[in-house]
Amino acid sequence: MKLGIVGAGLIVHTLLQFIHEVDVELVAISATPSEIDKLNQLKEEHGFQYVYTDIDELLRNEEIDTVYLGVNNQLHYLFGKKVLEAKKNLILEKPFTSNYRQAMNLKRLAEENGLMIFEAISTIHNPNFLKIKELLPTLGDIKIVSLNYTQYSSRYDAFKRGEILPAFDYTKSGGALMDLNIYNIHFAVRLFGAPKEVHYIANMERNIDTSGILTMEYDDFKIVSVAAKDCDAPFTNCIQGNEGCIYTNSPLFTLTDFYHRLNKQESVHYDLTNNAHRMKHEFLDFIDIFERKDLKADRELLDHSLEVMKVISKAREDIGLVFPDDSNL
Repeated sequence: MKLGIVGAGLIVHTLLQFIHEVDVELVAISATPSEIDKLNQLKEEHGFQYVYTDIDELLRNEEIDTVYLGVNNQLHYLFGKKVLEAKKNLILEKPFTSNYRQAMNLKRLAEENGLMIFEAISTIHNPNFLKIKELLPTLGDIKIVSLNYTQYSSRYDAFKRGEILPAFDYTKSGGALMDLNIYNIHFAVRLFGAPKEVHYIANMERNIDTSGILTMEYDDFKIVSVAAKDCDAPFTNCIQGNEGCIYTNSPLFTLTDFYHRLNKQESVHYDLTNNAHRMKHEFLDFIDIFERKDLKADRELLDHSLEVMKVISKAREDIGLVFPDDSNL
């Protein structure tokens, strides 16, 4: 995989913490002209061959076969469309797009051009998650699933003062649903499939959800998913069945460990990540699928991302949360 990276913010720096541990060639990196000094530093530190200050310049580089987009949420669709139209495979940071219609349009473009799209969502590639999926049948009939990703944001105080950073900016497709609850939703949909009903209630400030409660209804059980950027509490995540439970005090974006307990038995502790970087496992999967040219595996992951975007879109409808980016297609 010959990779071009778009973006120079925190998530790109996070990616570069482990990327040299996997079979990827770093070809080029692009960001805005104001970030040129940062780009040149990253080139020196990580061995990029080219630096650009325009995504279109990067996309004209024929050495690149795959592009990773680590940009603000409202740019995911527009830049993702550019990548696919340039006939390059796409790794798109979460959340996939701002809404379901955009996600479907990216799928159409990928299919028309025989390209792969991956959503960079660490949760569902985590070895602990895969073990939870394997153990799920031992819990019997699932009754209640409770998920909570609550974390007082370092940016919330600035937000209250009127300094609107992207995570709290509705014009940049921000908010608790898109930033934090997205991990809970991926976890739930990957384990249980698409819900029958979705409902969302939220605390709204300055046109954005700073915290909220999402419910997902299935035939025989319910899921309650909480995410908050305006308050803090211990992480608690639990799947409860009539024969046992699985629980973790880790946020689902890292899922560092979990416990499995059957009724009247001792809990068994699992930690299968081998202290790997939280994003490493997803990239190992992407590279494997890419090298095998396994479009079927790629489309299965893509369909999962589309189901998540359905949930996101319905939740936003419930609270009347409209992003300027929604008009883009």
